[in-house]
Amino acid sequence: MPGYASGVRVSGIPSRMSDSASNDLSRRNFLRTAASGLGAAIALTPELLAQQSKPNAQNEVQLPQIHAAGEQPEKAPGPFLPPDRRIGYAIVGLGRLSLDEILPAFATSKYCKPTALVSGDPVKAKKIAAQYGIAESNITDYTNYEKLKDMPGVDAIYIVLPNSMHKEFVLRGAKIGKHILCEKPMANSAADCEAMIAACNKANVKLMIAYRQQYEPMNRYLQDAVKSGRFGKVRSIVATNSQNEGDPTQWRLKKALAGGGCLPDVGIYCLNAARFLTGEEPEEVFGVTIQPKDDPRFAEVESHCSFTLRFPSGMVATLTTAYDVHRSTFIRLEGTDGWGEMDPTFGYHGNKLRLGKTRQDKHEEVADVSLPDKDQFALEMDHFSECLMTNRVPRTPGEEGLQDQRLIEAIYKSAAAGRAVRVTPPASQTRGPELPPMQN
Repeated sequence: MPGYASGVRVSGIPSRMSDSASNDLSRRNFLRTAASGLGAAIALTPELLAQQSKPNAQNEVQLPQIHAAGEQPEKAPGPFLPPDRRIGYAIVGLGRLSLDEILPAFATSKYCKPTALVSGDPVKAKKIAAQYGIAESNITDYTNYEKLKDMPGVDAIYIVLPNSMHKEFVLRGAKIGKHILCEKPMANSAADCEAMIAACNKANVKLMIAYRQQYEPMNRYLQDAVKSGRFGKVRSIVATNSQNEGDPTQWRLKKALAGGGCLPDVGIYCLNAARFLTGEEPEEVFGVTIQPKDDPRFAEVESHCSFTLRFPSGMVATLTTAYDVHRSTFIRLEGTDGWGEMDPTFGYHGNKLRLGKTRQDKHEEVADVSLPDKDQFALEMDHFSECLMTNRVPRTPGEEGLQDQRLIEAIYKSAAAGRAVRVTPPASQTRGPELPPMQN
């Protein structure tokens, strides 16, 4: 997993890509063959895969240490791939997330660059293109989306649109042979998610859902603590992700565009965290939704959702999300031998992690975990880029988004019926291969 600097509690993780000038597989040739369905068979021989698994250190620069031995060592960012070897992304949709988070993330990305924009506002698109050095010829609108097929430097598409539009633009993107990174929630229905997965499989392109928290250092550290048995058996998870929405005309409050209210938008972080951090899948859900009649913001969607997940191991997750309270984010895992909590969590920056455990002398030991704050969008894009370069399944493929959508539908069904709903765990693992552990 790229993008992590070594620190007090985290060892540096090398890149999987070689920067050797003797590598006779150019990025352009690989992506051309991969898009035509021949990448795995022709471009990525065992020798080339082995070559790309070596650290990309040829262009790495590190400065001599000037601090005392007891201080945290310095590590300069990088190494970064040169521009002509990076994966080029077309950003589809220039709303707040794209402008505030995704496009700025390219500045700290190791393996990505923005190369095209798709927007319904040509004036805004030209201004953004000028800021990021994107040629005006690489700007198009939604009607002419298929022009991305022949635009130079476009290897992948990042879809940042209202939820209901994800399916259409994934299907159209797959049809023109582009790999696709799609924002969460994946779609408005499980049937749409299944259609998106099928289309990408048919076109032999990769599909990844942008679950940024699965690539964020604190979340990964907490996941590793669970795997290592630091907490013993995890018995309960308590989490909330809530905020106070304003403008009642925004698309997130329109059911046709968003698919629901707070649950699919911000509640999905609690839902996915319970699954991701423990590696378990729930077998029963119980949900309660509130849709106040006197608040114009919630004429179509819920303002509040509380839901419980029961897992085969006996673990219970109690989760809450809302659109009508002051911002609050928190998660706590409680086990037989200890606990871990992040407060705040789920944000783009500033997560804080604490771990508690009883020592052999029966005194409680509480430790604050300090890790470098990394750009989560750069991390997820770099992961997807590595997967394209080495023909690997992403950590969060379409199947991961499909499972969350199935559970969201079950929670809504439970809330409507006023009873618990049994759910069938997926027949196979929803995630791609594990990422390297954060710890030594």
